[in-house]
Amino acid sequence: MTTARAKGIGPWRVLLRHAFRNSAFGLITVVGLNLGTLIGATVIIEQIFALPGLGQLLLQAINTRDHVVVQACVVLFAVVTVAANLLADLLYAVLDPRIRYGSR
Repeated sequence: MTTARAKGIGPWRVLLRHAFRNSAFGLITVVGLNLGTLIGATVIIEQIFALPGLGQLLLQAINTRDHVVVQACVVLFAVVTVAANLLADLLYAVLDPRIRYGSR
């Protein structure tokens, strides 16, 4: 960043081009890993604030022993979590071209 500033590049361009690219890896990792927890927390938040949503649907299905709806909600939560982790891994390759998947 010091070299880029010395070359006369503007501060926003230095920030976006050099600082953001290197610091984004940690942010992507945290968001990708914590998305499953955030989705699971919707069950609790919807119950506390009496909001309609998938969390409340899941709890109603558990209470009425509706196995099909419970399975559908769990599969949906799992698919969203896996998709978020896949997206995080793909964003690593976008941010750092040295990262390659599946090639030698």
